[in-house]
Amino acid sequence: MIWQEDIIDFGHFLRLEKGLSDRTVEAYTDDIGKLAAFAEAKNPAMLPEEVDDELLHGFVQHIAGQHLSQRSQARIISGIRAFYRMLLLNDRVESDPTQCLDAPRLPQRLPDVLSVEEIDRMIAAIDLSKPEGQRNKAILETLYSCGLRVSELVGLRLSHLFFGEGFISVIGKGDKERLVPISPRAIHEIELYFQDRRHLPVVQGQEDFVFLNRRGHAMTRVMVFTIIKQLAASAGIEKNVSPHTFRHSFATHLVEGGADLRAVQDMLGHESITTTEIYTHLDRFFLRETLLEHHPLCQAERAAKGRTDK
Repeated sequence: MIWQEDIIDFGHFLRLEKGLSDRTVEAYTDDIGKLAAFAEAKNPAMLPEEVDDELLHGFVQHIAGQHLSQRSQARIISGIRAFYRMLLLNDRVESDPTQCLDAPRLPQRLPDVLSVEEIDRMIAAIDLSKPEGQRNKAILETLYSCGLRVSELVGLRLSHLFFGEGFISVIGKGDKERLVPISPRAIHEIELYFQDRRHLPVVQGQEDFVFLNRRGHAMTRVMVFTIIKQLAASAGIEKNVSPHTFRHSFATHLVEGGADLRAVQDMLGHESITTTEIYTHLDRFFLRETLLEHHPLCQAERAAKGRTDK
């Protein structure tokens, strides 16, 4: 494949310039491989810089006919745009042929969010008489206190904990490190869990991981998913609850409480503020109460009504 070297360069570009994970890089480079195969079927000697908007539109129609989801189609088109931005930066093309490329419009899917009462119910459903009970309680408190991804939770290490300063160090997507505040309540539950952790047969090489299973291995993402699902069922919660639900709840509750969106972005480790803006989906009641409380005309009306009542 004559595109192979460019696809390899694209992978390096995504890792070094964009800081994307290996899994994401693999998905994007595979997508460019699909475009390369489509172009070479039209002309075996066609180079990436010879692709025009007509061929790109033909490729978009081609993938649409493969019954891919709109989300998958949008990801492929996003990858093509990034590929040609790289070629543009490297002076391989004079203009970007993807400028007129339209991605399918995705419906905005708002994530399920737990109320504080529902989170408390899940925590109350933990059987603390079991050996893993305190560990599971510490996991829930950490997920909600810090808004972590499940991969960040299972990758959390003892050397990442700075309880004296009230922070933990988190390794997020693209191996980017960020400092996240942790609540005193979560610290307390983790320290209680450490009393049980001391008695585990920790496997060599796993000593620095915070959360371990009963055999002394670092916990897996699947284990945490299973724990969350079981606790949600025990608490009688019918929402689609996963570890990520705690992250959504963390962010939504902060925004509803008036937290600065940029601060929430930093804590979540979002590269773009537009990703964080999904958490501004406040319910209508909250929006109305906020309007009535803070809008100057509403304040003036309340003051006038107060004078009338007297």
